[in-house]
Amino acid sequence: MTNYIPTIGIEVHVELKTNTKIFSPAKNGYGMGANTLTNVVDLGYPGVLPTVNKEVIHQAIRAALLLNCKIRNKMHFDRKNYFYPDNPKNYQITQNKTPIAYDGYVEIDVDGQKKKIEIEEMHIEEDTCKSTHRQKVSLLDFNRAGVPLIEIVTKPCISSPEEAKLYIEKLREILLYGEISDCKMEEGSMRCDANISLRKNKEDPLGVKVEIKNIGSIGNVKLSLEKEMQRQEKLLDEQISFQEQTRRYDDKLGDTVLMRVKETGNDYRYFPEPDIPTLHIPDSWIDSVSKEIPRTADERRKTYISLGISPVNADKIILNKNISDYLENYLDTNLDFVIASNLLLGDIAFYLNKHFQTIEDTKLTKEKFICFVEKIKDHTLSSRNVKDILEDVLEKEDSIDEIIKKNNISNISDDQYIESIVDKVLENNEESIRDYLNGHDRAFKFLMGQMMKESKGSINPQLASEMLSKKLQNLTIDS
Repeated sequence: MTNYIPTIGIEVHVELKTNTKIFSPAKNGYGMGANTLTNVVDLGYPGVLPTVNKEVIHQAIRAALLLNCKIRNKMHFDRKNYFYPDNPKNYQITQNKTPIAYDGYVEIDVDGQKKKIEIEEMHIEEDTCKSTHRQKVSLLDFNRAGVPLIEIVTKPCISSPEEAKLYIEKLREILLYGEISDCKMEEGSMRCDANISLRKNKEDPLGVKVEIKNIGSIGNVKLSLEKEMQRQEKLLDEQISFQEQTRRYDDKLGDTVLMRVKETGNDYRYFPEPDIPTLHIPDSWIDSVSKEIPRTADERRKTYISLGISPVNADKIILNKNISDYLENYLDTNLDFVIASNLLLGDIAFYLNKHFQTIEDTKLTKEKFICFVEKIKDHTLSSRNVKDILEDVLEKEDSIDEIIKKNNISNISDDQYIESIVDKVLENNEESIRDYLNGHDRAFKFLMGQMMKESKGSINPQLASEMLSKKLQNLTIDS
């Protein structure tokens, strides 16, 4: 239990999903060969002029609306001046005085209570190129230079590392389903910096602020803040003073590591970007963007639960946007969504992960999936059958009926026929019945095996199991 109160603020950089970069016609892409997606503007050639990509503004408006922000109708870009190898112009085009959006919030659920994490501002800027350091040599890849970013800055209103983690999870969900960004932290398209300070009492002034840069995963947001809290608590307990500083989280050490001490404030000598005129965003543009916002994750989650899917499974579906997008195609059908969700999250998800595929890579058409679910619902297919034929279902053009026929699946679901098999097996296996009633669970499997043998595998195993269990419960040890 800590004796100090943490105050946390978070800055998140998010790469926008646009075809081209923010100020040049170069392709906005990932995973290509170094310096293959570049342009003279990205490389900082003298005399070149930036041209604003309209789609960047469009996406930023959408993000602002999703984050409940106010939007400026009039804004300009600024030059942020600093000297670093990844910044060939020696300045970065960003927004300082007139960020496109401000005064927003993201709502999170903390122990069953709703809390609004307040957003100070959201501004647009260009990304820098990527630096790779190898011993005494630094390599620069300009593919990332000029990629459009939005930076989302919270107020210092986050009260714990757990809240910080919940905020990042919710922010990622909002931006992913809003089709703003793919939000892949492992690829750097979503990057997080956190600021934290400690104080004894709420009425005390804020403590010395420490910034943790470039946190590489959502899990590490919480871990890095917890470690930094422990470090600061120890220093404060021992009455050791420390300066504002920038640190990073080291996965291998499981701790924060000093990068630099902030002896003086940064002087970026901001001034308005002279090569880009003031931009005007009419209300009509904002209105048109608001009408095209996709269904949010919260809206989808609410729909899934209303269709009978458990809240746990609804959350799991939301975590996998590929699965959620697929399920959205069936909202106008009479599909059994409980069976469908269990199938998608279970056997199908396991198969896709094992083969590094998405559901779009398969042959699972809408008609085929509906039929698949129906065959499970009416007990034509057992859970064992599903596993046996899943590869054919996902990889072949054949219909479900054709696949069932080819695999000689014949699950008889006639209650009277199944009951006759159950009665016959029970009549001929009194010893196994006695073993089962004495608590030997293996006897049940033996009896099931005898039933499948007697029916030559033709009866539905799920119905047979249910009927056998019911019959056994009505027997006594003296029978």
